Parts: sequence; C-alpha cells; structure tokens
Amino acid sequence: MDFAAWMATVQARTETALGRFLPAAATAPGRLHDGMRYAALGGGKRVRPLLCHAAGEVLGAEAERLDVAACAVEMIHAYSLVHDDLPCMDDDVLRRGKPTCHVEFDEATALLVGDALQTLAFQVLAEQAVADPARQLAMLSLLARASGSRGMAGGQAIDLASIGHPLDEAALRDMHRRKTGALLQASVLMGAATGHADDRALNALSDYGAALGLAFQIVDDILDLTQATDKLGKTAGKDLDANKPTYVTVLGMHEARRQAEVLRDQALAALARSGLDDGARLAWLADLVVERES
Repeated sequence: MDFAAWMATVQARTETALGRFLPAAATAPGRLHDGMRYAALGGGKRVRPLLCHAAGEVLGAEAERLDVAACAVEMIHAYSLVHDDLPCMDDDVLRRGKPTCHVEFDEATALLVGDALQTLAFQVLAEQAVADPARQLAMLSLLARASGSRGMAGGQAIDLASIGHPLDEAALRDMHRRKTGALLQASVLMGAATGHADDRALNALSDYGAALGLAFQIVDDILDLTQATDKLGKTAGKDLDANKPTYVTVLGMHEARRQAEVLRDQALAALARSGLDDGARLAWLADLVVERES
C-alpha cells in the first residue's frame, strides 16, 4: 500500500472508531454529546493517529488495538482545540474550516465538551484491551503526563503567560515541547506500547517523537504567517495579532525553516538507530510534518 492510500485508510479507521466510542447525539444529555461529536469528527489531518498506527504497525501491533490508542490521543487533542479556541484562551471562531465549538453551541457547552472528551479518552483507554495490564497502565500514565501540567496544559499556561513578553529560544523550545510536542511524542510511544518493542526501539522512537513534535510546532508558526485562513482552516495571523512569541518572531523565517529541517533530520537519525526493519511510514510522516502547507 502506498503512503497516501495508507494515510487514507488510517484516517478512515480513526473516524469510524471515534464514531463508535463517542456517545450518540440522541443519548442524554444530547446537546453535550452532539458537541463532542462536532468537535471530534469530520475534520483534521489525524496526525496523531497516523503516528500511533505507524509506530505500532512496525512493531507488530494489531490494528484494532491501535484504533483504541489512536482514538484516546485524538480525543485529548480534540478537547485541547475546543478549550484553546475559547474566548478566555485564544478566542478564535474558526477551526478545521467550520465554526469553533463555542460559536456553534455556546461557551458553557464547549467547556463541558472539552472536559468530557478528556475524560472519555482515559475511559476508552482503560476499558479496552490494548496491551497486557502493566503496559496498559503505563499507557494511561503516559497520556496523562503528556496532556497535564508538565505537558500540553502546562505549555498552554506558559503560552498565555508569555503574551506581550519576549522569550529566548530555550524558553520558546520548552513551551512548544510541552504544548505541542508532548502529545505528538506520546502518540508515537502509545503505538509502540501497543506492539512489541525493546528498549533500543523505544528510546529511538521517543527521540523521533520529540524531534518531530517540535518540528510540527515550528511549521505551525511558519504557516500562521504564510498561509491564508481558507488554506489553514483556522484564522491566520492570530499569534502575531496577539503579540505571542513564535519561532518566526524570535528567530526569523529563514532560521525557523532551517530549525524544522534540522529536527526532521534528527527524527530520521533516531529511526535509523532504532533497529526497526521498516520505518518507512514514520519517515514519510516526518516529511509530511515538515513539508505540509496547512
């Protein structure tokens, strides 16, 4: 299967699995469940599920088990987008080419949608058989750390606190490793934990995910200034308008692009030392992250 066909297959599997795990809109409370489905279904590149499947497949994981891990990560991602878009955060009205959750519903519903998606992610991961009990518990811990105060939520807190304040490159890197990188790295490691990996492979995949996660955010910073709103599916230029420090404002466009390329090289080097027989899809995903235009 070529890369584009494989991507489409994983994206379709993720959509189907999410639809199965999410409560039906007809189930009370209907408005909340409708909002959860609105936020999680029908859009997005599904980069995190793609990373989860790619890492798991090369380590012999079953597709049905990878669906569970991928959906848990994607629910966390979807909840973070709903909360990020709220007026008290980034105050945006467009996400994935459609009105944000609080615009389509209301702020209180959007807040609860994010809360419910977060908790459902852990419920699904706890209740479905994806690995032996010890590894499944480790996966729950991994997802919690990646999304909590030392990961994604902590990165968002730093991001909000930095508005109007200069950050040096080290501080910016730390913020982005938490806010965006932690969950992307966790996506790789969740897939790996669903399969059969030795310490050598796990350490290399951890390094791969860390480099790719930071590269993803650098490219996001670049696209925010170089692409139009209709191309991005979200409001372009928001970070600059909000006076937020980004890789482009701190380092300049040329150096930001160079940093993304360096991080891709680091990710590919990590794959090379992983001992995996076929990391082609993970390598393709590294290219996709750095070369994407939306």
